[in-house]
Amino acid sequence: MTDRLEALLERFSASARLFHAGALCGINDLVPELGAGQLHLVHGGVVEVVNGGEPGLRIDTPSLLLYPRPMAHRFITDAERGADLACANLHFEGGAANPIASALPPFVCIDLHEIDGAQPVLSLLFEEAFDRRCGRQALVNRLFEVVLIQVLRHLMESGRTRVGMLAGLSHPQLRHALVAIHESPEHDWTLDSLAARAGMSRSVFANAFRDAVGCTPGLYLQQWRVGLAQQSLLGGRPLKTIAMDVGYGSEAALSRAFKSSTGLSPRAWKIQALREHAPLAGPSH
Repeated sequence: MTDRLEALLERFSASARLFHAGALCGINDLVPELGAGQLHLVHGGVVEVVNGGEPGLRIDTPSLLLYPRPMAHRFITDAERGADLACANLHFEGGAANPIASALPPFVCIDLHEIDGAQPVLSLLFEEAFDRRCGRQALVNRLFEVVLIQVLRHLMESGRTRVGMLAGLSHPQLRHALVAIHESPEHDWTLDSLAARAGMSRSVFANAFRDAVGCTPGLYLQQWRVGLAQQSLLGGRPLKTIAMDVGYGSEAALSRAFKSSTGLSPRAWKIQALREHAPLAGPSH
């Protein structure tokens, strides 16, 4: 079977950095800086989670709480007993342009026991996070990244994502067209060639793609190419080279697609993106 996540994670990596391990007591407000996501693992205790103005969600079993994009949230626990958590900041390469972060719901809550194959990783993560052995930070960071991949796999295989890229990657036929785009963005893809990859007729493919992913195949291809271009711009590569790499024959063609997707020219977007870069934040007490 085609590996649906490999091309995504190779081109748009995600990294984690532990910022808290142990008890959280009372009221804790977590306000990430612009561009930061967070991943919390509740090891034990009861936590009431409040996201913005939404009603509180009571967590009383070991659970994973994922915020792929910045969202202020509050954890309320018993003032004395508290709850044991391991928490990490998430950085998705490309920031807001990262297709993985943008494809995920704003908030994901999963019982840890539902994630197939994660128990050995979680056991080691908690053991290392709550201990003080040498190399702890680096090891726990990598383990958080493994857990994130397992969560993405779980969301696709469980069908919890109804619309968007992950929903398309969950589809037994559409996934082949999406992986082809992800692996070879420079190819001259047409509706017919993508439909052939999916093993579907042109019209059935177009309708199924729009229903599952939420946009047309042509728009998805453009957004994927522009996302790769954004990544390369931040890496300092020249626009002419980027244009060829992502499937546009000229700087002008890439610039038109770029402005259509972002509302900005490549140069203006890069200036804005560099200005908005900020450090990540942890909990405040």
